This record gives sequence, C-alpha cells and structure tokens, in this order.
Amino acid sequence: MEPNGPVSSPQDGVAGPRWSVGSGSGLHYGSFVNSLSSLTPNAVQNPAISPRRAHIAIAVLCYINLLNYMERYTIAGVLSNIQAFFDISDSTAGLLQTVFICSFLLLAPLFGYLGDRYNRKYIMIGGLSVWLLTSAGSSFVSSSQFWLLVVLRALVGIGEASYSTVAPTIIGDLFTGGKRSIMICIFYVFIPVGSGLGYIAGAGSAALTGDWHWALRITPIMGVVGLILMILLCPNPSRGAAETRGEGVTGHSSYKEDVKYLLKNKSYVLSSLGVTALAFLTGALAFWLPTFLSRAHVTQGLRPPCIQEPCDSTDSYIFGAVTVATGILGGSLGTFLSRQFRDKMPNADPLICAVGMLGSVPCLFITIFVASASIPATYVFIFFGELLLSLNWAVLADILLYVVIPTRRATAEALQISVGHLLGDAGSPYLLGVISDAIRTSKPDTYDWSFHSLKYSLLVCPFVGIVGGVFFLITAFYITEDRKAVQQLLGDSPQPQQEPAPESSVELSNKAKD
Repeated sequence: MEPNGPVSSPQDGVAGPRWSVGSGSGLHYGSFVNSLSSLTPNAVQNPAISPRRAHIAIAVLCYINLLNYMERYTIAGVLSNIQAFFDISDSTAGLLQTVFICSFLLLAPLFGYLGDRYNRKYIMIGGLSVWLLTSAGSSFVSSSQFWLLVVLRALVGIGEASYSTVAPTIIGDLFTGGKRSIMICIFYVFIPVGSGLGYIAGAGSAALTGDWHWALRITPIMGVVGLILMILLCPNPSRGAAETRGEGVTGHSSYKEDVKYLLKNKSYVLSSLGVTALAFLTGALAFWLPTFLSRAHVTQGLRPPCIQEPCDSTDSYIFGAVTVATGILGGSLGTFLSRQFRDKMPNADPLICAVGMLGSVPCLFITIFVASASIPATYVFIFFGELLLSLNWAVLADILLYVVIPTRRATAEALQISVGHLLGDAGSPYLLGVISDAIRTSKPDTYDWSFHSLKYSLLVCPFVGIVGGVFFLITAFYITEDRKAVQQLLGDSPQPQQEPAPESSVELSNKAKD
C-alpha cells in the first residue's frame, strides 16, 4: 500500500534513505507522467507532522489562496464604478490588472529561487505582510490619484508572487499519492471560488456603502486573520519528504542548472505553454465579462447606462456565483477524471486539459454573439465554458508536481507563473481594452457601439483557447516517455557515474541504509 499521509522530516531522527540532487549523473532529464504515488517506495511512515496538523496547514493555505484570488478580482467586480470615478477609458482601466500581473510575474522567479533554498514559511509571511499593507493603502486613493492606485496595485503583486510560488510545493511535501491529488484539487478549487467571491464581495461592499473603496478593504481585513494563522499553524516540511519516506531531498545545483533542467523537460515546457494560453483566456474573460454583460443589458434596453457611481452590480453578483459554482464542479470533475483514467491511460492528464480548452471554444463564441439577444442564454454558455476551463486547474498543478523533482519545484512554479502571466493575463485585459478603444473610435461613440467594440475584442479569446488545446495535445505525446525516465531515476536508484556526463542532470543516490 502506498503512503498517502503526511510525512516526517529529517529533523526527527528517523532512520531512512537520504536523497540528494546533484549534477553529475549521466541519466537523461526525465519527468513523471503518473502521480508520484506510483513511484514512491512502499513504507510504513512515522510522521513528525501529524495528519491533523497537516490538514490544518492545508486549511490555512486554502484560506489564504481564497483571499489571494478575491483580491485579484475585486477590482473587476467594481470596474464600472472605478471607470466612472476616475473617468477613464477601457484601455486605461485594463492597466490596473496588467501592472498587478507584471509585478507578480517579475518577482515570481526570485521567490521561486528563494523557495527552493530557504525557509518557505518565512518567505510567505513576509510577502503576505507586504500584500496586506499595499492592498489596504490602495483603498484610500482620491479621484486625482489614479496613478497612485496603479502603483499600489503593482506592489500588491509582490505579496501574491511569494505565496503562489511556494504554497503548492509545501502541499507536495506534506502528502503523496491520491491524497496529494485531492489536496491539490481542494487548493486549486479556491482559484475560481476566490475569483467569484471577489466579484461578489467587491460589488456587494460597494453597493452597501455607496463607495467602491470599501471593496478594496475586505481582503486586507480578512488577510490579517490569515497572517496570524500562517504564523501559528503552517509548518515548513522538508523538500521531497513525500517521495523519500520523510527523509527529504537536499539540493546542490545552481539556478542555471535548475533552469536548464526545466527547459529540457518537454512535458513541463509544453504544459507551461498551455497554462499560458489558459491564463490569457481566463484573465481577459474574468476582467471584462461583467462589464460586457452590463453593456449588453444597456444595448437591449434592460437598464440605463452607468454615468456615475454606484453602478448596477447585478452582473458581478451573477458572474461571481457562476464562477464559484463552475470552479468547484470543474475542479472536482477534473481530479475525478484524472484519478479514473491515469492508470489506464498514462497521458490522460494533458488530454483532459486539451478537452477542457478546446471544448470551451464553441461556448465562448456563442457567449460573445448571443449576449445582444438573450442574457439568460449567455449565462448558460458562460457556465459551460467556465466549467470546461475549470477542469484544468487542479490537473495542471498535479502535472507540475510530478514532472519536476522536489528541489526544483518552487523554481518550476515560479517560471511557469512568470511565463504564463507575461504572455497571458498580464497583457490580455489591457490588449482587449486597446482593441476595444481602437474599434470604438472608428464610429461615433454610443453606448450600443461601446458594447459591440468590446464584443469584437473578446473574439481574440476563442482563438487563444484553440492554441492552448493544441499545446496540451502535444504534451500527451511526451509524457509517457518522461514517466519511464523518472521510474528509472527513482525506482532503480542508480549509482553515480564514474565519469561526469557532458550535460547537467539529476542524481538521486541512496546515501544511508536502514
């Protein structure tokens, strides 16, 4: 029976194999295709981090992940209010999300490097503290200080970069096997759940107080609780404890060697390109769809246009609720399908992601064109489109954890985040805003034409979805080969080569025997 529970750390004095990662082996770069549960040696563990403490840690990490994505999309929930307050165009409004994502992606590699080498708990505490201060500060800007709001939104990305790169690796070191897949699913379900609650909390607080600034004060207040819980309850398990019977893995590679290893890992590279397309798609839709639906109501004569705040927040409420529901259903369904088919089809995970991306494309096309005729029908296709996209989140997280060795997971997370955001949702909200503004200037500006200009800009999204689906399909061709390489690496435990290989690779050697 494979170990599925929390694992012990080296400090416990438990005798067992000690694994090290170096750069002298002649083995080729490999990656897992199946969960590391199939590769972990059978053993009876004596965990120092008890199951109860590990589950409490997961609850804390999930709570902060919820706040992470609530903060990220609160702005979108009150975007119409912000545009009316500052009197800004679509492209300028899109900058609020773009600068946040840019700072996020620029700092992610730094936190990834630190996360593979230093105490991950302290890194998250420091980043979360910066996030709380800058997020709270952004809620006090005046109508003449839009660019101060932009700067503060960029600083918020510092805190979120520290957390997003490190937290998944801690989960990977607390659990293994099917239990880890479930925990990763729960953690990543809070991405759409937090995003949806961000719309609802933002719009709700603005409606209750009559001031959109209060929308930016909700998550800092809740975040103080998360910071205290992290300090008191979150452990810092040894890296690779789940794969090495609790003994942990030590690293001896440079950052250059880490990057070189990742670039040679075809499954990691291709799946990261798919993640980039997914980030572009979801970032653009999450930011602009509530505003698009609001303008659709105006075009159909169902409500008057928003000239001054507070604006009607009904669409943010509904879109937020749909995002929460599809996130829970899609994430759970994706994990269920992965666990059902992974043993029968070694390349099931990237195929599930491809089906999710490609299946969402027709739903997005219909959503864009049916909005001017029927709002209820639009929400139906938004539901199915988001459901299909949500299949991917937990599965993609699991893929990264089992295709990258433990001492390079934080770096892998960071690089995937950087590339995914740089080419994905860092620019997609702003790009769609620029396209919308450019189309709008071709005719006299009317409320009806502002809806259609945004509609035409949203057509970029389905085509990006097709590209992402293709990347996941290509990943499926390499992932089985990568699995065999890692089975040799961990299963056979080969001794180091007498002569150094011409290129850097992974060495896992058994340095101590029971």
